[in-house]
Amino acid sequence: MTETSVDALIIGGGPAGLSAALNLARARTSVLVADTGRPRNAATLRSHGFLTRDGISPIELRKLARAELDVYPAVRVLDRTSVTTLTEADAGDDARFTATLQSGRSREPRVVSARSVLIATGLRETLPAVPSLRSFYGMTLFSCAACDAWELRDRPLALIGETPDLPARARLLARWTDDLAVFTNGAGVVDTVEEAELAASGIVVERRPIADLEGDRGQVSGILLTDGTRIPIAGGFVRPRWEPALDFLAGLDVRRDSDGHLLVDRSGRTTIAGLYGAGDAAAPGPQQLIVAAGQGARGRRDGPRHGRCAHHPLTLPSPTLLPPRYFVRDRSATMLGGGSLPGSA
Repeated sequence: MTETSVDALIIGGGPAGLSAALNLARARTSVLVADTGRPRNAATLRSHGFLTRDGISPIELRKLARAELDVYPAVRVLDRTSVTTLTEADAGDDARFTATLQSGRSREPRVVSARSVLIATGLRETLPAVPSLRSFYGMTLFSCAACDAWELRDRPLALIGETPDLPARARLLARWTDDLAVFTNGAGVVDTVEEAELAASGIVVERRPIADLEGDRGQVSGILLTDGTRIPIAGGFVRPRWEPALDFLAGLDVRRDSDGHLLVDRSGRTTIAGLYGAGDAAAPGPQQLIVAAGQGARGRRDGPRHGRCAHHPLTLPSPTLLPPRYFVRDRSATMLGGGSLPGSA
């Protein structure tokens, strides 16, 4: 068994984790990044809204970030590596946390001791059960409106999902098109009042189950319903179900919101001293890449320092008494895929 000791362990090698690694390295902090290499946006061909990198592929963005980290000898990135357990170390230890890492390249686990830990593991997503959906996902069907709706503007679009927030998401999408249909795939998640309100805005609600999608080479062209009806579209958005990838936290009593995201303050601190959260793993959930990267960088101000007394946990009152700044924003106020829409709070 290999044992390693570092100032900071970063779990997750996406924009939040790599941004944190860069800023911590510049603060002369020893950093170990554990990256599974399975980003949620792997199917996306182009990423948008990242200043100076608009339109870059997510894979290329990660490559550029990794190349920048190569300059700093105190940073090490472990590829194809997951964290299986994370626990608080004994009170007498200099390190605050102990993590067990498992690499796909070795059967032997690695034990890492760290003064602080940043969790940037992102989310697992489950798409609606539509047979050919993944053939178009990331090319002409997306989950993030603020990221990808500009490229689909003024076209006939679909919003496919099985969650109660579809009406709110449809109203947001209407800023990019006046030809929008909401497909519930047979789920009873849009009531008659909401349907009437959407109809008043020119948005159609289609309740019949979806048999499949039609199209060619990533370009979706229509939705085929189970009764044989075909509805033409030129693109659209999907509302996945998201779940934070935090199984390794089973041994830690850290506070989360109702959806399982880590509750953090403006410095990314959780309710456990020395434990931080950033990116999609932290409330309110899915974010644009540039927002996630910013969250990773912000922890630098209150990040790893020598000694246990340097870390102060986020202190939260009872869940029913949380002050407004800790409330998770209503998903209707966030984009499809997370983050604020232009002009929103």
